[in-house]
Amino acid sequence: LKSLSSAVSGLQSHQTMMDVIGNNIANVSTAGYQSSRVTFSDVYYQTLRTGNEGTSTTGGTNGAQVGYGSQVASIDVLHSTGGMTTTSRTLDQYIDGSGYFILQDANGNEFYSKVGHLYFDAVGNLVDSGGNFVLGASGDTLSSGYTPEIINVADLADYSSISISATGVITGVDSTGTTDTLGQIGLASFVNQDALLESGGCYFAQSSNSGEPTYGIPGETAVGSLVSGALEASNVDLAKEFTEMITAQRGFQANARVITTSDEILQELVNLKR
Repeated sequence: LKSLSSAVSGLQSHQTMMDVIGNNIANVSTAGYQSSRVTFSDVYYQTLRTGNEGTSTTGGTNGAQVGYGSQVASIDVLHSTGGMTTTSRTLDQYIDGSGYFILQDANGNEFYSKVGHLYFDAVGNLVDSGGNFVLGASGDTLSSGYTPEIINVADLADYSSISISATGVITGVDSTGTTDTLGQIGLASFVNQDALLESGGCYFAQSSNSGEPTYGIPGETAVGSLVSGALEASNVDLAKEFTEMITAQRGFQANARVITTSDEILQELVNLKR
């Protein structure tokens, strides 16, 4: 029975849907998390009868086809800006726009994130909560077409206070009361941000379909500006997720019922011999 294979594909598709929903709900409180969604499509068809064009003596007929179920067409990351959560911690940064922080791991690999949970380490490097370097410029402000570099303030210890402006400029007040520019945080944008690859830890990596990163300066329209003392909240919509969960559950149940009914039909066929 074709209904058996169709229903099995339906079970698999709805199971994947539940996996994605479960991951979204698990990350409802994860700072900077970007939720995902699943879309389905039908699979291939068996043509039982081809259509015929009408003539002067006969009418035309339509073809007849039977489908073989569904499949997962895409799992898309919804790169919408989450709400702003106030933390009152100076080095926490929220991006008011579509840009991403530029990060570099110990191996020199570049990643991108919405989470601006930043620190200065013991040697003056600006890093995120995962220990990855935050890129921009050290000791000076960024200019158009810049190449991102590790932000390092070797004598951080000499400053009584540090602040970050909406344009990402890092300033500190030294022992004489003089305000010095220590560096500036850079941001990145992509032509097709939907094609970025999730790498765990709320990090994204460039893919062949995302395009090369465009490095922007905070405050520009393309990337947005920074807000100190805040973090981006998860963009998970719980009401939507619970609604989708009901749809996935009912879809799974309905496909399971098709399998049960198909099995009963096969049992009746076997019983014909008795």
